[in-house]
Amino acid sequence: MAKQLIDLLIQPKWRIIDQSSLGPYFDAKQSFAIDDTLCASVGKGVSPATARSWVHHDTIVLGIQDTRLPYLEEGISFLEESGYKVIVRNSGGLAVVLDSGVLNVSLIFQDKKNGIDIDRGYEAMFELIKRILSPYGKEVKAYEITGSYCPGSYDLSIGGKKFAGISQRRLRGGVAVQIYLCADCSGSKRAELIKRFYDISLKEMRGKTKAVYPDIRPDSMASLSELLNKEISVQDLMLALLTELKELCGDIFQAPLSADEETEYEKNLLRMIERNEKVFG
Repeated sequence: MAKQLIDLLIQPKWRIIDQSSLGPYFDAKQSFAIDDTLCASVGKGVSPATARSWVHHDTIVLGIQDTRLPYLEEGISFLEESGYKVIVRNSGGLAVVLDSGVLNVSLIFQDKKNGIDIDRGYEAMFELIKRILSPYGKEVKAYEITGSYCPGSYDLSIGGKKFAGISQRRLRGGVAVQIYLCADCSGSKRAELIKRFYDISLKEMRGKTKAVYPDIRPDSMASLSELLNKEISVQDLMLALLTELKELCGDIFQAPLSADEETEYEKNLLRMIERNEKVFG
């Protein structure tokens, strides 16, 4: 298994798209449209495997399941009054917090004939993050952290506190393995925000809805800066990511979207906008 994971990370080439410093006007809807575009390009073999990094300022990303909350409008009003933009992504999962202290990374692979099974994609990202954080000498584990927001079997934690979550999207022959990494600031404050969102959006309906929503304990989450007792910035993680990919592969290069990809991106962005308009009216 370990060799398979390394094989997945050791690509002939890694294309790098770094969008971690585009600033507060870079909208999260754009990010999900870009990843769908890259899934298609990598899936068709037009682009090599791609690592994309991205940061969004003060944004709450809801999952499709969140749109079924009984008092969703009140919950969204609370988030907006707290200074956050709210979008719904085009995949499953639940609400997460994105801000200037959270680095997001997408690894986009071609899903070849032999296939990349779901666990293999998750494990490859887990392996990469362990390598990036190995200089700090702390054990990183992957298992569901009860009480965290958007819980899943590939929550990444140190000392039982979650600092990252991994998800996947499969589309048109491509696989996008996505992770958010809480670099700095307070992990528990982020969790408290999502806890209040669910409290407002569920009220007396908690435990009575068809879908299950997390009962969040803010102290179950922390940032890497808190866990490592050292200031860890988004830029620190970016440098470590690029260094690790270069060591694994040797051939990394930066390339923006091509003209054809830009055309596909515009279509995907329109789909994201229309999806959000349906939810938010």
